[in-house]
Amino acid sequence: MKDLFSFLKKVYFFQELPDQQIRKIQQVCHQIEYNSGDIIFEEGSQADRFDIVADGAVEVWKDYKLPDKDLLAVHEQGHLFGEMALIDELPRSATVLVKEPTRLFYIDRDDFHTIIRDNSKIAISILKSVSDMVRKSNDYFVDNLRERARELEKTNQALREAQEELLLKDRLSTLGKFSSLILHDIRNPLSILRSMAEMIVLNSSERKKVERNAKKIISEADRLNQIASELLDYSRGEIRLNMSIVNLDSFFKRLLEAVEEKFQARDITVTTEISVSEPVIMDEQRMFRVFFNLADNARKAMPQGGKFSIKAFKADQTIKVEVADTGIGMDLSIQKKIFDPFFSYSDQGGTGLGMSIVKSIIEAHHGTLFVSSKLNGGTTFRVTLPLID
Repeated sequence: MKDLFSFLKKVYFFQELPDQQIRKIQQVCHQIEYNSGDIIFEEGSQADRFDIVADGAVEVWKDYKLPDKDLLAVHEQGHLFGEMALIDELPRSATVLVKEPTRLFYIDRDDFHTIIRDNSKIAISILKSVSDMVRKSNDYFVDNLRERARELEKTNQALREAQEELLLKDRLSTLGKFSSLILHDIRNPLSILRSMAEMIVLNSSERKKVERNAKKIISEADRLNQIASELLDYSRGEIRLNMSIVNLDSFFKRLLEAVEEKFQARDITVTTEISVSEPVIMDEQRMFRVFFNLADNARKAMPQGGKFSIKAFKADQTIKVEVADTGIGMDLSIQKKIFDPFFSYSDQGGTGLGMSIVKSIIEAHHGTLFVSSKLNGGTTFRVTLPLID
């Protein structure tokens, strides 16, 4: 391709970058060509680069060498692939096969890490590519499930009764395959990362604002990494706790700071009653994830505003935390399903794994989680954690 610079400017994930950033990418791009049927890399191999399709098309396969292989995506001109393994530093999660004669531009791992480290705008663009890959993989997965459902409808009533169980098992087994692609709730921290980066650009001459926004970017990047770690824990069927001493008053103050802006936007008032003065032992990051999820669900349940409260107190050698809202509530049938994997009551997107992960984290702490709710009457979650001396 004669004009690599012009081509890169048209690539969707780089369209918002200034010319200076595009030229930095151009300087480390290498070109390579493949024939139909060539394998670019195999599932389980170590990642040494990521690619951009200049022309042609490639297919992304899971379990390519097995009889029940799955086609996850088809990447054509301007698409990126292979960046996930460079980001999470895990082996390749799929095999990439050349569908038709294809020309690629690729960037080596070391150059990729240098660019990401030194250029926040490029880093955000690459993160957007991860989000797009998740969406496309989900689309292919959903299309596959729909086709299977149509085939099952042609069978007798006995097979119909088994359909829901088979689909659930299929989804659960697929979680392991897609754990590095789903990245539950990735859009929220991505949006914050982008906003903070834009604030740095707008206030580049004001050191304090730049430092404050840079710290928020670091915090959100850490949260992205934590989300990915939790999904990997869940796919393995276990939660590996990192216990530490936590002050609950500071813990919940940090939580409310994280949700304050979105709560204010919906006119939600917040009250807290933290009656536990001594430190407690728990996995702070994962428990933060638990209460952030509960708080965000409460926000979604109060589109017209309302009240949100957190109470924490000691009782019988346990710590009890009650998280309550005055939102739309749930009927009994919904309450029975909210902890099921892939079940979502919200119409605001998501994979349906949030509450399942919440329950898994609490149970890993040897705690319990109960919900009480009434349609149009609000919801209360009650978390009980054993005190550890």
